[in-house]
Amino acid sequence: MNERASLKPSKWGDLAVRCASAIVLIPAVLLFNWLGGIWFGLFILLVGCLMAYEWTRIVHPGNTLQYVAHTAAALLGAFVPELFGVWAAGSAILALAVVSGLMMRFGNIPSSKWSYFGVCYVGFACIAFVTLRNDPQYGMLALLWIFLIVWAADTLAYFAGRIIGGPKLAPAVSPKKTWAGLGGAIVGSALASGLFAHFANLNGLAELALLAGLLAIVEQAGDLFESALKRFYGVKDSSRLIPGHGGVIDRVDGLVAVAIAAALIGFFRLHGASPAQGLLLW
Repeated sequence: MNERASLKPSKWGDLAVRCASAIVLIPAVLLFNWLGGIWFGLFILLVGCLMAYEWTRIVHPGNTLQYVAHTAAALLGAFVPELFGVWAAGSAILALAVVSGLMMRFGNIPSSKWSYFGVCYVGFACIAFVTLRNDPQYGMLALLWIFLIVWAADTLAYFAGRIIGGPKLAPAVSPKKTWAGLGGAIVGSALASGLFAHFANLNGLAELALLAGLLAIVEQAGDLFESALKRFYGVKDSSRLIPGHGGVIDRVDGLVAVAIAAALIGFFRLHGASPAQGLLLW
């Protein structure tokens, strides 16, 4: 009995602080999604700048020029899509990534494979969010759907992983993740999508539920991507900005992966006309 009691804090000890942080953060995210326009763009810029700070803190410590390049990627991703289009924003960010790589190549700065991902990671994430939200008819709804399926995936993965346990998903990268957690993420995401589609009067409930389940796998892959980054550099969290969650990247790693994938799906389904509509209407 004492042994079981001693195991409990390590299993659920972070639940209260995680819930407290969520109570503060979720309303803010929903508020800016509802506001849209310049306010949402500024919110995404803030998130992008924090991601830039955390990425360069881990991968390019003390390198001011790299921080400027990564922050510039956030700025380009947050505002260029609406002004000049997605292709212009993407091209500018790719060019900036090349500049960032050249600075490392000819600056005799120690680097790794991770050194070349940051600019695109930050910039494309910002593009995905603002491109989806800029749709005047379906933008807010599309992002709300994405938020809900990711939050549901995270929540069900957390509880399934701790209650069921079992074989590890990727022990070399993330020792806590289990196949049961992945299954919980898929089920939670699909259920959340079905309920959302029903109450939002969207057609294609089955298609959206299937898509949500697939995006739950993307969400878990995004989490593993960041876990691999932290393991490579020997850090536990990207920062300590969010109690119970670590840093901003710790909190949005899966969300970023889903947003980028969802934006690409919506973009190519309607040939770039309306990514949010292409995502939701089946």
